[in-house]
Amino acid sequence: MKRLGIALALTTLLAGSALAADQTVQLKLSHWVPAAHPLHPAFQAWATDIEKESGGTIKSTLFPAQQLGKAVDHYDMVRDGIADGAYVNPGYQPGRFPIIAAGELPFLMANGIGGSEALDAWYRNYAAKEMKDVHFCFAFVHDPGGLHARSKKIVLPSDISGLKVRPADATIGQLVTLLGGTNVQASAPEARDVIERGVADAITFPWNSTVLFGIDKATKYHMDSALYVSTFVWVLNQAKYDAMSAAQKKVIDDHCNTAWAEKVAAPWAEWEMAGRAKIKEEPGHEVYQLTAEQLAAWRKAAAPLTAQWAESAKRAGVDPDKALADLKGDLGKYQSAY
Repeated sequence: MKRLGIALALTTLLAGSALAADQTVQLKLSHWVPAAHPLHPAFQAWATDIEKESGGTIKSTLFPAQQLGKAVDHYDMVRDGIADGAYVNPGYQPGRFPIIAAGELPFLMANGIGGSEALDAWYRNYAAKEMKDVHFCFAFVHDPGGLHARSKKIVLPSDISGLKVRPADATIGQLVTLLGGTNVQASAPEARDVIERGVADAITFPWNSTVLFGIDKATKYHMDSALYVSTFVWVLNQAKYDAMSAAQKKVIDDHCNTAWAEKVAAPWAEWEMAGRAKIKEEPGHEVYQLTAEQLAAWRKAAAPLTAQWAESAKRAGVDPDKALADLKGDLGKYQSAY
């Protein structure tokens, strides 16, 4: 035991010495939500811990609220080195990332914490194939979002027919089309404007984010069900990662795992959960749950999306049956299946 302790101490000392000799790396990290959003301090905590563990040789500057570019462009910004790390919603570019879109299938995930762990653990088998332009760090989801409408209470799938809906991601966009609605594309920061101007009649959005982005000021009916989650990834510029020393790469690797996916996602999930109560307390708002029969009707209406996803996964060279079974298995493991 004494020898083992000495060996461990020596290893730690050598690692520290290696880091101390490394050139300082400056990372530009970008996201597109406001600094008041719980993701901002979560990303700050990630960067701060990396600086600490690297002995101060990996430093970061975090740019919130689309300072470096539009939300939809964040994957390409990292690929092209405009940002060294960024928060990406793959669903903002329909059809580009078909594998991870499995996580967007309706009525799949019950919560954002276990759901993030499950998605990350599962997607690690596919990230290098699907996101080969960047260095994948981790994947996560928000707590399940609801459907928020301006002037019509939406209870059944047939109520979508004829409505203009801003979908959260490509999969929900497919659902809207399937049900006879029209999609209105807008990023989260643009969402309130399209509702207020009547460009959209309804929106799928997480609960407390509805308040943060002011969407509650433009909607009054809120369907409370685990309708969907959106998938997200935190990715790094591959050339920036490749230029780091072995010791620095290990620090990054130690912060690009399922444990950190949960650390980043958990504060956001808990924050989103609290949004229901806020909206319920606002005058003129109706928050309602679906009956068992209504939920069954929604599940039946959404079923074709699984077949559509399977065809996209096949074209991407993935066995859809195995992939979806594995994802559901991970959701069960992390107690997040809906």
